Amino acid sequence: MTTEARQVRARQTADTVTVYQAYAPAVAGPALRAGTFVPPFKRERMTWIKPSFLWMMYRCGWAEKPGQERVLAVEISRRGFEWALRHSCLSHHDGRVYATREDWLAAKRTSPVRIQWDPERDTALRPLERRAIQIGLSGPAVGGYVEEWIRGIEDVTPLAREVRALLRERRREEAAALLPREEPCPLPDDVLARIGAG
Repeated sequence: MTTEARQVRARQTADTVTVYQAYAPAVAGPALRAGTFVPPFKRERMTWIKPSFLWMMYRCGWAEKPGQERVLAVEISRRGFEWALRHSCLSHHDGRVYATREDWLAAKRTSPVRIQWDPERDTALRPLERRAIQIGLSGPAVGGYVEEWIRGIEDVTPLAREVRALLRERRREEAAALLPREEPCPLPDDVLARIGAG
């Protein structure tokens, strides 16, 4: 796989990037009321954020999987998003990013953020050649996310259900028109190199 297949795409503004998470109502409800994640959300666990709406739909089964019935669009600061990427380590050794396996293991021990590249999905949730980034936050990264980066949280479960209903009726163009507009994120060269992107 070439690095050109790895491109960070997201719904974004000049100052923010939108990522997605899916939770049970017991976690999503308090987060929506507070405007950030509060108990029973557990800070000590790694939390995965996903800029790809369709990859989130693949992961949560269109908000139908147990414990993932509410899909949240979390708008975070671009500065926080770039901090996460800059302090990340790939989940698996990649010789194009790390000179040796030992270098990767050393980075893994000290980095509070994990990066995974998984096949992007189409509206039928079939894998594509292009990769979508998943970003796992732990330790200080979770603290930054919850306390500083979040600008707003929106419940997009109704959108997920509407798109799914249209697809079940084979109204694919109407469904595609509702999808969030995700475009390549402009990122500094050092960040692109760190995450193994092209």
